[in-house]
Amino acid sequence: MNIQITNGMLMALILNMVYSKAIGLTQGIMARQAGGDIWMATLLSAVQGLIMVLLTIWVVKRAPELNILEQCGKLLGSWVGKAAGIRVVCFFGGAFCSITITFVFHLRDYFLPEFPTFLFISGAVAVCLYGLYHGLEVIARLALIGVLFIITFNILMIMGSMQRFELDELMPVFQSGFVNTLWVSRHNDADWGVAALMAGMILPYVKDQKQWMNTGTASVIYGVILVVLWPILELGILSAEMTAQYILSCMQMARSAEMGQFIHRYEMLMIALFVVPILIQLMMCIFCAATAAKHVFALKGHRSALIPVSLIFGSLGYWLVLDHVRAMTAITYYWPPLALPIAVGLPAVLFIMGFFMKKKLSQVRK
Repeated sequence: MNIQITNGMLMALILNMVYSKAIGLTQGIMARQAGGDIWMATLLSAVQGLIMVLLTIWVVKRAPELNILEQCGKLLGSWVGKAAGIRVVCFFGGAFCSITITFVFHLRDYFLPEFPTFLFISGAVAVCLYGLYHGLEVIARLALIGVLFIITFNILMIMGSMQRFELDELMPVFQSGFVNTLWVSRHNDADWGVAALMAGMILPYVKDQKQWMNTGTASVIYGVILVVLWPILELGILSAEMTAQYILSCMQMARSAEMGQFIHRYEMLMIALFVVPILIQLMMCIFCAATAAKHVFALKGHRSALIPVSLIFGSLGYWLVLDHVRAMTAITYYWPPLALPIAVGLPAVLFIMGFFMKKKLSQVRK
């Protein structure tokens, strides 16, 4: 592989992939279904996310020169590989749309309500293409900056919110029931599924495969620390009922924070520090979908698929964000049941088939 990124860059990409939507739309959706148990649902999804990430890494590590789709094609045949590739393209298309909704709703609803939606979408797609044509290594380095922004903003939120925090709002635990809380965690599972399948597509580019499992584990641990802070603060300051009232509860949370006489507009800080991680999410969705399209259509490289994939994804995202009800219905009711069977099912099938096809798998390694 000519492209090589470090395990630290892989961790940064995973953290960026799970952060923005998980603190944005996901928490509000879960609050409407689980009330004050959203922080427990986030913790439960972290366990499931760890399983998804480690399972995907385990599968790819059996033939580390091949990504998860290439291994699928070698083990199960080219036609099965192409069918899986089409599903992966659709998967990252759905992920792109969910992230686009998060991106546009933050900017349009809270700052520029009269700004044309088309310019939000076309601007984001143009920036993504610019980054993608510079390559995965550049995006991975940018992801390190994104992690720095994420950590900085989380620290600022803690400093600006703790004076109003009420610990009693987090109790009692599992008020909506353990089963319901576990079921609601599927919304956050979909976010972890995007990060896991992204890792399955780029792991052959990552140096030092001996550290892959440790990197995956550390990524989920750090990721849940960065994400679970938000439902805890939202419950302690806004309450579960208020959190459930907002599409973007994180923006209302940012509006409630202040630091002395100096910082009163936290939502401006949020956008400034939020835009890099969310653009990295969009870039990686296009990159992974273009890589999958390369396998489906037997292209020489993924670059030739970047513009078609971007135009299709951008058009679909534009159609969704024009209507709040349509966008939220798609993310709440359609996205998790479409995403999780692919994010979990593809590595699970390959994991199982590897035991029944050990001879062929050894040939694939050679």
